[in-house]
Amino acid sequence: MGTAVGGGKTVPRYLQIAEDIVQQIRAGVLKPGDQVPSEAEMVERYGVSGGTIRKAMTEIRASGLVDTRHGKGSYVKARPPVRHRSSDRFRRSLRRGGKAAYLAESEQSGATAKVSVIFIGPMEAPEEIAQRLDVEPGTQILARRRLYFRNGTPVETATSYLPWDVVKDIPELFAENPGGGGIYARLEDHGHVFAEFVETLQARPAAKAEASELALSPGAPVIHLLRNAVTETGRVVEVCDTLMAADQFVFEYRIPASD
Repeated sequence: MGTAVGGGKTVPRYLQIAEDIVQQIRAGVLKPGDQVPSEAEMVERYGVSGGTIRKAMTEIRASGLVDTRHGKGSYVKARPPVRHRSSDRFRRSLRRGGKAAYLAESEQSGATAKVSVIFIGPMEAPEEIAQRLDVEPGTQILARRRLYFRNGTPVETATSYLPWDVVKDIPELFAENPGGGGIYARLEDHGHVFAEFVETLQARPAAKAEASELALSPGAPVIHLLRNAVTETGRVVEVCDTLMAADQFVFEYRIPASD
């Protein structure tokens, strides 16, 4: 049976059980590496059917707090602490100091950061990216795909898409390490001075391949972020398509109150 809450609504029993386990993890009762109680143990503890426990485990896995190992059960993840993503991360002073946004933020939080380059090369612009870059779909563009680690754990993937006419004369953008300050510093070095960065975010469950890449449980929540990097001339010279483990990030933005 469920428990009535405000407004006469009833919380299903499997959700109550899932919330109980999640709270035990967050409170440290179940510690990183600990095994989550088995189905048989939870059936006995909560006095419900195996079907109810299986539904509860679906919710627990969706929290992103556990890893499920086939034939061995579910274990509490050893995840790194949350890292803030602030609008300050794109300050020009950081780029001039030789620090790309991800590395600067990780350094400020005392974490060890690593970036693994997965792919750099030409590709045909997909429709949504082409629209953002104001080019025809299928136009040749440069793609740079990376996997970001924090204290050894994968937490984020990002693919930058850049117009070919912009990048063809900037050889650093074809290198794994584009140099201090990252690709934004190299773009500004070549006259593409930024005026603003426009981001859109969507929370959703991870697809199977995404969950595998970020070491998440299937269906764990992720943040899908798309960013346009806009120059002082109004041109979008980069679109960054980013996927982040939702339990690893808190977003903080400054919003001007002026007219």
